[in-house]
Formats: sequence, C-alpha cells, structure tokens
Amino acid sequence: MNDEYPVHLSVDYPEGPRNRLSVLFRFLLVIPILIVVALSGALLPATGLMIIFRQKYPRWMFDYHLQIRRLGTRLAAYMMLLTDQYPSTDEEQSVHLNIIYPDAVKDLNRFMPLVKWILVIPHIILLIIRFIIALILTFIAWTVIIITGRHPQSLFRIVEGIIRYSERVNAYALLLVTDRYPPFRIGN
Repeated sequence: MNDEYPVHLSVDYPEGPRNRLSVLFRFLLVIPILIVVALSGALLPATGLMIIFRQKYPRWMFDYHLQIRRLGTRLAAYMMLLTDQYPSTDEEQSVHLNIIYPDAVKDLNRFMPLVKWILVIPHIILLIIRFIIALILTFIAWTVIIITGRHPQSLFRIVEGIIRYSERVNAYALLLVTDRYPPFRIGN
C-alpha cells in the first residue's frame, strides 16, 4: 500500500511584491466567487448514495467534485492572502490540488459513508482550532503585507498546510474519495 495520502496540495509562494490594494479590500472582492462555491456542492449527498447502493463513484461526478474543490481551494488561498490572483473558475493558477480517483469497488467500503461523519469528529475539532490559528496568522500577514508589500514565508507555509489538512479531511468525509483516515499533520 502506498504511504502517500491521495490528496496533494501546494501553493506557489509569490516572490514579488504583493498587491496592497487588493489585500486591503479582499473581504469584499471574494463575495461573488464565494456565492458560486457555496451553491455548487449540491451533488455531495448523491456521491454517498452511489457508493452505498451501487458501489460506484462515477468519473463525471468525481471530476465535478474535484473542479469545485479546486475552485474552493483557490478561493481559500485568495482569502487567506496566499495569492493575489482572483480565483479562476477553470484555470489552476498558483494553487495546485490533486486528488486521486478511487476505484470504488477496490478502494471504498460501501458502508463507510454511513459512519465517516462520526469518525471525522476529532478532525473537525482540530480544524476549528487550526482555522482560528490560520485567521490570526492571516491577520498578521495582512498587516505585514500592507506595511512591507511582502508575505512572511513562514506564515505562508503554515496557512498553506492548514488548507492542505482541510482538503484531506474534505476528501475523506465529504468527497468520499478515500477510506484512509486523514493524517493529522499539516505537512506533505
């Protein structure tokens, strides 16, 4: 069995000066794309039903979920000041999310969607704590970017890791693409 978790995320660190104006008004700029992402998760319950009753994960459904998660991850990176690029609905930009397509018969237990919501509780608690930390670090980075025009790389990597951890939990509990329990680490 491969030791790597089937979810990979990296964000390119911006080398040049940051756009101070967009950083200043970022919370207003994200509203339209936030609405798009919020409305696009309607097929998630259907995935669980397909796995439970048919033991299938249709490729088109996986591809749809993957693209929505990529958009959501670009949105998170933009809101958390990891990138100045407004989240594209179809381009990868500087946020790279890859999730391995599962073989539903071989890799997924058809009854796991019924219990994953219980098994993920420790991760939800840790996600809440880590999300608060990410917000604090983002505020610190926001202040530094406004003053210096640069994002501290150490803060950047921690927030990137928290988003990576969140995507692994999403892949396990919501997208249902793996039955491997997500690691608690924020690193690769």
